[in-house]
Amino acid sequence: RRDISGRATLTDCESHDPAAGPTNRQRHDMRWLRARARGDEEHPRPTLGSRFEIVRRDRNAHTATLAVAGGGEQGQTGCVNSPTTIAAAGVTDALKIYGSGDAAVTALDRVTISFNPGQFTAIMGPSGSGKSTLMHCLAGLDDLTSGDVFIGDTHLADLNDRELTELRRTKVGFIFQAFNLIPTLTAKENILLPLTLGGRDVDEAWFDEVVSTVGLADRLTHRPSELSGGQQQRVAAARALASRPDIIFADEPTGNLDSNSGGEILQFMRHAVDALQQTIIMVTHDANAAAYADRVVFLADGRVVADMDDPTADRVLDTIKTLGG
Repeated sequence: RRDISGRATLTDCESHDPAAGPTNRQRHDMRWLRARARGDEEHPRPTLGSRFEIVRRDRNAHTATLAVAGGGEQGQTGCVNSPTTIAAAGVTDALKIYGSGDAAVTALDRVTISFNPGQFTAIMGPSGSGKSTLMHCLAGLDDLTSGDVFIGDTHLADLNDRELTELRRTKVGFIFQAFNLIPTLTAKENILLPLTLGGRDVDEAWFDEVVSTVGLADRLTHRPSELSGGQQQRVAAARALASRPDIIFADEPTGNLDSNSGGEILQFMRHAVDALQQTIIMVTHDANAAAYADRVVFLADGRVVADMDDPTADRVLDTIKTLGG
């Protein structure tokens, strides 16, 4: 999605019988990588079921060693080189410890995971599993004790406070459980607040598309107190989209909403991914909410313990039960 100075290398990460040959999806994924390496933006993207994982990432050379689930093409033992970054965000060997000595708590225990651009991912797990800590570290809201966190080709540990603030303002969007709207501002003013604070011009065409997407055209002059909970969360979602961020982090976005309002927000998030190619990472306790995602990552005791594509509420619930959540 974004060119970088280094090269991304594709290697085989899962067992695959060479005699069986590659699947159609694997062939398509490899053709897509080669097309992107040639600068061919028109070549169809991989299917939502495809996933690229980080095997090794060189911070100094901005080089990522990535792997596609299922392996490479038949007879290929080398790699495909591409000048594009596959992962929208991720962490490598992420360790987060709160406290010290006997009071030390390990929230993240050497986690390595990446997230695809243009995909909706849910993070789940029992209370204390590390899911919120992972999201906060990915978003630059909290620091790792050790390890690496990146958004695109930017390593957050390399940024000073001003640069990190600028990255959060321009590349990252947030949707919080508590809405976090300014009560004295109208819906439109709340939506445009990140652009106003950053001194950036408003792309009117994009603003109109976002407002149309969230269905707030007739509520732009209303203040938060004049809006329902679902409408307030839609304002918050529109605010997250207004600056065209590379990635949106949603922390229990339906936690304070009734089922109908929550469903509206989840449908909007699904539409933002499908129609606007937005990347969304959402922390949730709700199996029904997770079923809107393309992928669900499960944490327990600070570690990734399961990873599910094409989730359904029943499959998610079954996995949660095995984790004691």
